[in-house]
Amino acid sequence: MQLPIRHEWFEKNAVFLLMGALLTVAIGGLVEIVPLFTIETTVEHVQGMRPYSPLELRGRDIYVREGCYLCHSQQIRTLRDEVERYGHYSIAAESMYDHPFQWGSKRIGPDLARVGGKYSNDWHYAHLRNAQSMVPESLMPHYAFLEQTPLELDDLQERMRTLRELGVPYTDDDIAHAKEDLLAQADPRSDNKALLKRYPKAVEASGSGHVVTEADALVAYLQMLGTLVNFADTNTERLQQ
Repeated sequence: MQLPIRHEWFEKNAVFLLMGALLTVAIGGLVEIVPLFTIETTVEHVQGMRPYSPLELRGRDIYVREGCYLCHSQQIRTLRDEVERYGHYSIAAESMYDHPFQWGSKRIGPDLARVGGKYSNDWHYAHLRNAQSMVPESLMPHYAFLEQTPLELDDLQERMRTLRELGVPYTDDDIAHAKEDLLAQADPRSDNKALLKRYPKAVEASGSGHVVTEADALVAYLQMLGTLVNFADTNTERLQQ
């Protein structure tokens, strides 16, 4: 069957064909995405979720910078084998403060969505220094330099203000005490009452306490993954508020 002349002309004109395709994709995308901005419950809030503490936030920055997400996902699917190996399947609320999220699509190493509390701080420090000393078959490179690298703190408050603009509910009080909270979490000898009031379940790093290192931040981040929501003896639906 011969195509109508005007349709044939459209297909033979690369510029108009490209513009038409882009217009079609744009309209389709808007139809799918725009309604989500009008729905308050697109991502359900769950009890226990909170923004990252300042030390965890810097640890996450280092995690992203070093490309850890290229080998480790943070998304446990609903498949039975994944749930049995890693724990409760991931829910959207667990990534609500991630910009960008770390779901990943590749697992050269294990999924880390529930790694918090699975190992001790000392294990994590040793694993970062030389992964093969803890897991002989590991392909992970050495990150011993993180323990020798002081953590950059100058732009900490600016990072938190930027995330607040993106919807992370950091308060003025959180931002004002950011450095104090970070130092409290990095030093196991410090008084962390104010830290835990602002960031429940924050796990102290095991550093020297004299100089906060990038390793301290990364360990703090890893130790909170999967620990905020309590899935024990309850259904996901009962966690939604």
